Amino acid sequence: MPGKTFFVDLSRCTGCRGCQIACKQWKQLPAEQTRNTGSHQNPPDMSAVTLKVVRMKEVGKGDDFKWLFLPDQCRHCLDAPCKMAGDDIVKDAIAQDKETGAILFTEKTKDLPFDVIRGACPYDIPRQNAKTKVMAKCDMCNDRVLAGLKPACVKTCPTGAMNFGERDEMVAMAKKRFEEMKKTNPKAVLVDVDQVRVLFLTEYEPRLYHGNLMADAGGPGSYTRLAVLDKLLSPLRQARG
Repeated sequence: MPGKTFFVDLSRCTGCRGCQIACKQWKQLPAEQTRNTGSHQNPPDMSAVTLKVVRMKEVGKGDDFKWLFLPDQCRHCLDAPCKMAGDDIVKDAIAQDKETGAILFTEKTKDLPFDVIRGACPYDIPRQNAKTKVMAKCDMCNDRVLAGLKPACVKTCPTGAMNFGERDEMVAMAKKRFEEMKKTNPKAVLVDVDQVRVLFLTEYEPRLYHGNLMADAGGPGSYTRLAVLDKLLSPLRQARG
């Protein structure tokens, strides 16, 4: 499978939020007015102007207490459900770059039903500009990548948690690190490695980091992309006759 891929080793993420800020700076996106929610996570969620957010969880008690960090973003699925859903309504409103594999939201997304596109994503990533109705998410810094640069988030990461390169190289790196981690962390998971271009390696069960970190977090058989799309698009198809 050609194209680019991220490998994110969450055991090396310190929650510094450098990637989150770098994303905003490169995209020239504004800050958001927020309030204290009892968590260091800020903003509390993604939006049309916050395309990447570092999720923070406190789990366990006493000697078992630990901080878990997740730099959440679009996974750039190999067979993206959002694009499949979009193409059934407005062809290529959601595009895929042939060279990098990046999934890209275009201006045409304003003509797509937001609930359908967001509902098609197992990671709950798409967001919508309330005024323009154009949808937004991480675009892999595709302009930088096509110019031979790394995504801004990867360039900024100080610990080596975030890596980026050719897919075969990143998958090999991820699998090697996974095998090493399993020796000391038997619950380690290399999340959805055959489905996405953003490979997260967790030390613990993915659900501890975030409910939508893993596509099938609800349990075996709880999710198939085609089943979800068929359910979401059925009313639209019926309405069009």
